[in-house]
Amino acid sequence: MTYVNPDPDPDRTTGLEAGGGVPPGETPPAESSMPEAGPYELDHNPAKGWAKGPLTAILAVVAFIAAFFLVYAIILLL
Repeated sequence: MTYVNPDPDPDRTTGLEAGGGVPPGETPPAESSMPEAGPYELDHNPAKGWAKGPLTAILAVVAFIAAFFLVYAIILLL
């Protein structure tokens, strides 16, 4: 693999003035401030939330495990 210097030689780089400055018109214009330039997000990228069924099943399993450890702790105390 050959080594390529990432810094170009200013003497051979186009668009640079003597001393390394950039003349007006060589740089691209700044980003426009046009509002809502892209598509409306809710139409093209709808929110993906948890469905009620899987969320209910997960909460039921968590409640069952919490109840198991609560009963286990009570049995150990007696």
